[in-house]
Amino acid sequence: MSATETTDRYTIISSDCHAGGRMAMYEEYLDKKWADEFAEWRGAYSNPFRDLQDNTKERNWDNERRIDEMHQDGVVAEVVFPNTVPPFFPTGQLISYPPTEARDLERRQAGLDAHNRWLKDWMGLYPERRVGLAQVFLNDIDRTIADVRWAAENGFKSFMLPSVPPDQGIKPLFSPHYDPLWAVCEETGMVITQHGGNGTPNYGDEPASGLMYLMEVGFFANRSLSHMIMSGVFERFPNLKFVMTEQGVAWSVEVLRRMDAYHYQMAAGRVGELGFPAEIVLPMKPSEYFQRNVWIGASFPSPGECEAIQTVGVDRVMWGTDYPHHEGTYPFSREAIRRGMHDWSEEDMRKVLAGNAAEVYGFDLDALAPLAAEYGPTVEELKVPLDATPRGATSPAFFKP
Repeated sequence: MSATETTDRYTIISSDCHAGGRMAMYEEYLDKKWADEFAEWRGAYSNPFRDLQDNTKERNWDNERRIDEMHQDGVVAEVVFPNTVPPFFPTGQLISYPPTEARDLERRQAGLDAHNRWLKDWMGLYPERRVGLAQVFLNDIDRTIADVRWAAENGFKSFMLPSVPPDQGIKPLFSPHYDPLWAVCEETGMVITQHGGNGTPNYGDEPASGLMYLMEVGFFANRSLSHMIMSGVFERFPNLKFVMTEQGVAWSVEVLRRMDAYHYQMAAGRVGELGFPAEIVLPMKPSEYFQRNVWIGASFPSPGECEAIQTVGVDRVMWGTDYPHHEGTYPFSREAIRRGMHDWSEEDMRKVLAGNAAEVYGFDLDALAPLAAEYGPTVEELKVPLDATPRGATSPAFFKP
């Protein structure tokens, strides 16, 4: 616990929130040479997202409303992922298939630049309370590195690493092709963060395409863990911090067990019919790299997911609301925490609710302590088991076992 952190209340930092500018805001940050094309694109674009169509969309950029609602929910700081659609994107960043043609890449890169410029200023309004994630593409590694350097020089502490779809035609994350990027992340101290929702192949327009996306989106996000660990990224770059957010927790228990088993067999010379040269056998177990280099942003965890947090390790997980999404815990975050964590020790709660996020993303718990003293839930309050689902709750935190 921080020296000035209040002893009878918890500080809550959400490791998963979403925000973005409205179209007029992005236009202000867009290079002027794109003005005509932006006007044409904006006139033809139709937003498919419910949370960007009604009066809740203002939560993405309205500071007064956003902070007031977070205070009501007991949250005093946030890690901010994108939500609104930047210029020239076909849909939201988190679920957009990456650009594959040069012209589309150029236009969408301009859109990401506008978003990043907006986010820099938006973060700067409340720098002690917001860590925003700069957005990058992986199509051109030199441009990616330049964007990460720009982000580090402009106050960003992390960037969002896209997952790589298997049919995109660029190098997978387990390739040494990305070593120059990892080196820059170590040099600048930039945290690498991935969010669930991207990395899937193009499912086409079959009747079951949407269902297949839902069934497999978790897998295509989760596989980055084995790509980064088993390929030796964390062996070559031991100071990297890698975060996987809104992908669940329980899946990692089995994946880590399987990686450790393969590692043992590889060290013995073979895995089934496959032989492996000694130089690719890691000197540490995969689970040991996880414990050193990897954290999980656990969005709206259910009781079962909270049990998995204890198995994976309370030092490796950060709690998140997923505000302002429909599946998020707002305005019932206190109740969601009580449902899954009421019997936890205070020490473990403080780590998962704020301490780990402060360690990973650099939040100052002393600076947040006065806010927590006013708005944070009490220690005694969160010890009370939840006996009924709040009316109007929509988060899986209340419906999953």
